[in-house]
Amino acid sequence: MLPLLHDLELSGARVLVRADLNVPVRDGVVGDDARIRAALPTLRELIERDATIVVCSHLGRPKGVVDETLRMTPVAERLAELLGVPVRYRPCDGPGDEAQAAFVHEAPAGSVTLLENTRFDPGETKNDPELAARLARYADAYVNDAFGAAHRAHASTEGVARLLPSCAGRLMERELEVLGRLVEAPSRPFLVILGGAKVSDKIGVIENLIGTVDELFIGGAMAYTFLEARGGSVGDSLVEDEKLEVARDLAARAEAAGTTLRLPIDSVCAREVREGTETAVHPSDAIPDGWMGLDAGPEAIAAWMAALPAARTVLWNGPLGVFEVPPFDRGTRAIAEAVAASDAVTVVGGGDSVAALNAMGLADRIDHVSTGGGASLEFLEGKVLPGVAALGTVRPAS
Repeated sequence: MLPLLHDLELSGARVLVRADLNVPVRDGVVGDDARIRAALPTLRELIERDATIVVCSHLGRPKGVVDETLRMTPVAERLAELLGVPVRYRPCDGPGDEAQAAFVHEAPAGSVTLLENTRFDPGETKNDPELAARLARYADAYVNDAFGAAHRAHASTEGVARLLPSCAGRLMERELEVLGRLVEAPSRPFLVILGGAKVSDKIGVIENLIGTVDELFIGGAMAYTFLEARGGSVGDSLVEDEKLEVARDLAARAEAAGTTLRLPIDSVCAREVREGTETAVHPSDAIPDGWMGLDAGPEAIAAWMAALPAARTVLWNGPLGVFEVPPFDRGTRAIAEAVAASDAVTVVGGGDSVAALNAMGLADRIDHVSTGGGASLEFLEGKVLPGVAALGTVRPAS
């Protein structure tokens, strides 16, 4: 059974919290702070319990070296603003070097300290036992609240959990509860909308959800692999030729399991991916040579939106077109509005889907916006997440 915050005696303890504070930073300022906000409930609960908190997170991909543009300074500043308490932070060469260790050990009781970017240390992504041991020396207990990094067996997500009494934070708890219900006991009808570029990115999810899902809508570029697999002409649309047989197999398995597979009836097409380029709408299985399907067409959007009101559970992951280049964002925006307006239990994951919700101010109308991209996909595939499996492997001292 997954150990939770209330299962450990953390009052007055020194607690290492792995959060997912990997937020966009531009010109030294945090842009979208949604991930920082998602970490607040766990940190506030620990503050109320008079814990001395040491927070760690990665930021970007520095690949084991110090990158001045990826220091945690702006994250520390924004975290302090949102928490309403000072956050101690000192730039250094990594989360476990001598300067960092001295700074952490000087932390006053009840304070909040943010470590340097965990990925400045090459041992982080290698799950180096030495780095895990150095992190473990900072605290009496460990809380993993970084669902977005739980699919990585890193020193700060998996290694240290095996060295300290550990548990899941409130965000991790919520993510596993909501996504687990989708896999095990969704309210029906259960409708899933999957988008994105590649079938290969979503094969495991489709395989695991076939039979559980009542209707599966496939959009984005990955739809054209399925359309070609069933004999359609998709012009110059992106197709994974090596996945055509996989697409045929998935379609056959969905039919046998009673899952209705829906592909876009029509597509907004163009000869190039460029704002302001000439566009035309064609049937998705009859796109002329030289043209690419780049977004769901009006008939496809209308058909999908007509199906949403009957659903009692909706999962959406992935854009329906080239969302970042107008006008190929219209399908994604239309689905975002429809999902937000739905009376069903709604769950949205994936960076572009979440970005669309945030850009349109719709995120607060979704029942659960997942903070995990790859982690949520791997969980929905039925995979074991290393950062979750390691929790509770060390029992608290009696």
